Formats: sequence, structure tokens, C-alpha cells
Amino acid sequence: MASTVLHYAVDVLMERVPLENRWVDERWQPRAVVPVAEELRTPGTPDCIVDSPAGTTWRFPDCVIELHPTEAEGYFLNLTSETPLVFVMWRMTDDADEPRARPVVVTVSYNQAGRSMDGGERVDPVPMPDIIRAWMTPFMETHYKPEPKRKNKRNDPFKDDAVVRDRDRPVGGGS
Repeated sequence: MASTVLHYAVDVLMERVPLENRWVDERWQPRAVVPVAEELRTPGTPDCIVDSPAGTTWRFPDCVIELHPTEAEGYFLNLTSETPLVFVMWRMTDDADEPRARPVVVTVSYNQAGRSMDGGERVDPVPMPDIIRAWMTPFMETHYKPEPKRKNKRNDPFKDDAVVRDRDRPVGGGS
């Protein structure tokens, strides 16, 4: 059976916030993930859409959310949470070119985001747009199969007289 992978085009908005701090002069963070209709997709380089003393916002086209059947549990955990999120894994570049922060992976899987964080990557959440939630829900419902609950067998110390109780021992230490 061939595995089904779905793709959804998005733009990632990354913002640079100036800081008044003696050690760090700016903070980068994802601001939003914006769905893009495939026919309106504009591949290209990052575009500065806001530049003010309060900060800078860059739009990164060419980003995509991929849904894989093997990540269905992560989608389930996300969609059934109080606030579904989109996770942006991003890195700082050593280039002198602006912008220095660049999104690398966009995911809606709790599990994939957790693995990236465990690997030392920067992963930040942004609110999930309703259209992305509606797009991924049928996929999750099709591919998520909860593990059947198994009854845990307890180790019964008294089964088959496995333990000799003190009252069953003869008095005086004899066998």
C-alpha cells in the first residue's frame, strides 16, 4: 500500500524584535503561518513586509506543511489539545544578509516538534489557522489508530503459594 503524503503551502512570517539589553540587541520569533492557495503561490526570496523601529517582519514563501501517516498520533495530540498549534523549526544563519533567522521545517505534529526540540533545534509555536485545522482533520481521522488498551497483569505474590508466609513456617527454625 502506497503511503499518502499531503502538502499544504504556507508562508511563514518571522519577526525581529529590538531589545534594550546589554547582552542581546534583538529577538527573532515566528509570528504567524499564513495559508496560501496553490494558485496564488509566489515562490521567491524572503520579503520584508514591515520595517519600523518597533521591529521587522519578513515573509518567507516556499514553506510547506506535510502530513505523513506515520505522524498521525502527533496530529491527533495537536488537534485534540485546547489550542492547536503550528510549529516552526527555525535557525539563525551566519550570513550577513537579512533576514538572519530562517524557517526550516513547518509541522503540525506534536511528536515531530518534540523530536526537533530534543535534538537541540529552536521550535516555536504559532496559533493554527482554522483552514489548516479543517484540512488536516480528515487525514488524522483516516490515519490515526489508537493503540488498543491492554490489561496490565499484576505480579501476584500469592499466586500458587509463591511466597511462604511467616505463619506457615514451623516454630523453632526447623524445616
